[in-house]
Amino acid sequence: MSIPLLIGLMLCLQASAPYPPSDVIAGVEFDFALLDERAPGSDNWPCTWSTDGHLYTTWGDGGGFGGTNSEGRVSLGVARVEGPADHYTGINVWGGLEAESRATFGGKSYGILAVGSTLYLWVSPGSGVENNREARLAMSRDGGRSWELADWAFSADQQVALPAFCQFGPGNTGAPDEYAYLYAPKLLDAQGDLQRPGEVWLMRVPRDRVMDRSAYEFYGGSGADGPNWSGEIEARQPVFQDPEGVRLLSVSYHPGLERYLLCTEHTESHRSNLGVFDAPSPWRPWTTVLYEERWGGYDTAFYWSFPTKWFEPNGLGFTLVFTGTRTLDAWNAVPGRFILR
Repeated sequence: MSIPLLIGLMLCLQASAPYPPSDVIAGVEFDFALLDERAPGSDNWPCTWSTDGHLYTTWGDGGGFGGTNSEGRVSLGVARVEGPADHYTGINVWGGLEAESRATFGGKSYGILAVGSTLYLWVSPGSGVENNREARLAMSRDGGRSWELADWAFSADQQVALPAFCQFGPGNTGAPDEYAYLYAPKLLDAQGDLQRPGEVWLMRVPRDRVMDRSAYEFYGGSGADGPNWSGEIEARQPVFQDPEGVRLLSVSYHPGLERYLLCTEHTESHRSNLGVFDAPSPWRPWTTVLYEERWGGYDTAFYWSFPTKWFEPNGLGFTLVFTGTRTLDAWNAVPGRFILR
């Protein structure tokens, strides 16, 4: 493949990268010649893999698959993505153009999880800094066609915003234990996007009690016997730190590499400043896979995730889903591969 067709973002770490280079992944290549853009005007797109074999995803401020920024527009929608990465179909389930059911509340989400066939969704109000006000769970038992909101929420006063679930195999299979894990940036500035310096909280909850606030535990650092967990939010400690800041998060487990892959922004929000980090456990030690400014030559991307269904079986290939503003305000999927040391 010629150089113009293949943009290889090898491990070229800037001095400001917060962690040493990965000792497993030497670099990442993205084939932007095969970029697939859909759902113009709809952004965000965190993904989870359900036991029915499909991906489920959520978008904001648009008509979803087949829609536009105005046609079918909803504040918050949910879609099902059927098929492999090179031949898939997006179907609007809840909200959007020609959806299977209508959306019944608004907001934005960067956290969706399938536990078995049950879907969970973190919902924050509004857009931009309005997202910082609270994060409330919703649950669906019918493939995303209807949702039940929890009677509790994490608030800005608790310094929790925009949680993201850690993604494993279909229905959360392949997780290391009976917990669902989730990450959230520490909210330092409720009026800001990028939180700088950046710190990330880690929480866990039994998979059969995701809607139960009393079942949540907070990571409180690691000792000789492993991680410390507490039901008291005051006991928490950050699991990840970057002085250059963090914002929207995704975390996916790659079973072939046996690594957790965390994606987030740094330095400046909505400017395609991508950091990808890896660790052998949900709680560290983190190392740096990629730390770029103006990733891919873009300047408006703000969210990236690796759908676990689209990791190449027994291989190094993947498809990365990302979004942004202006020309990137859409579902964007680009194939690539990891390069090992």
